[in-house]
Amino acid sequence: MRTISVAVARRTALAAQGFADQRPRGAPTRRHLQRMLSRVRLIQLDSVNVAVRAHYAPVFARLGAYDPSLIDDAAWKDTARKPRLLVENWAHEASLIPVEDWPLLHSGAKRPGWWRHYTKVVDESPGLVDDVLAVVKEFGPIGAGAIEREIVGASKRAPGTWWQRSDVKNVCEWLFGVGRLTTGTRKAFERCYDLPERVLPPQVLATRVDAEEGARRLVAGSATALGVATETDLRDYYRLGPQTTRQAIAELVEAGELEPVRVQGWRQQAYRARGAQAPRAITGRALLCPFDPLIWERARTERLFDFHYRIEIYVPEAKRVHGYYVFPFLLDGELVARVDLKADRARGVLRVQGAFLEPGADQARVASELAGELRLMAAWQELDGVVAGQRGDLAAPLRAIVG
Repeated sequence: MRTISVAVARRTALAAQGFADQRPRGAPTRRHLQRMLSRVRLIQLDSVNVAVRAHYAPVFARLGAYDPSLIDDAAWKDTARKPRLLVENWAHEASLIPVEDWPLLHSGAKRPGWWRHYTKVVDESPGLVDDVLAVVKEFGPIGAGAIEREIVGASKRAPGTWWQRSDVKNVCEWLFGVGRLTTGTRKAFERCYDLPERVLPPQVLATRVDAEEGARRLVAGSATALGVATETDLRDYYRLGPQTTRQAIAELVEAGELEPVRVQGWRQQAYRARGAQAPRAITGRALLCPFDPLIWERARTERLFDFHYRIEIYVPEAKRVHGYYVFPFLLDGELVARVDLKADRARGVLRVQGAFLEPGADQARVASELAGELRLMAAWQELDGVVAGQRGDLAAPLRAIVG
């Protein structure tokens, strides 16, 4: 069994995530987006919109300034010339996935998520399931609030069949979780439900994959996205079960798709994806949102980068160490700083509410490169500039550059 250093594992992981590729010189295109998706496999969705929506940020980190309609059209618009590339599903969390992966996530390989708790409502109210599906069929794509109004209004006119508003929302979530509804579009980020047959290509809906094959293909996708990873890492990417993941890994190793390797300093066995590359060096820079797939598994981030990172959104303000919505800064293959960002649209600026240098990093160079990336992010979001605050040991040198 080969033994590799953490540095090699890190470069392998960065290359797998697309950070060994140069950003496009011109405006990124649909082809660039497809190449990126072939690497990362999924993009996480999140409702927090302090700096930028989570699903836009990983694309910016890899491709630079791009037109957000590139993602919007790929996920929520379908035309004859440009068919939909992405569909919403529960993957890592709520995520955008390639449409062809839909059968894998409904193969039985993935454990039911939190929506399974609504099964009781479904069992006790089968008529409500039919009502929700009927409303979506007639009016979709349609938001949960509008579905509620249609159903609750009708139930009040039919004594004995009145439904609670929360029941309607819970059934919508359950139907979405089991794949009987999906997202047709989004309006102001509200999910608008539609029937899968009106969103997905017929050949995708007709594809049947058993649980074992689904698990193998999902774990193989995780390995492609991660480059080199432990069983826990591979499992976490799509939130699969432990036994399911271990069996899939064993089968992929036997088939030559995964190579067992040792990574110096790692306690767990690691696996390298067939074809994974470890460039001699990684160059370039990127701001990583808290939901970027490179860093969302915190233990892996610490193993790869010696970088302790936690999201502090739910930490009381007085107890936060670095800030509310903190972006690690990647420079030449290392995480060298972190910045707490907020898009202040009322004043037209990107606010750096805190800036912190990692131990051993070159302060002058990091401040200069970070300022450049922040200005690029501000311009991408159509903000007039960057304003650096007072918090953190990198704040003063950053402020001296951005003004």
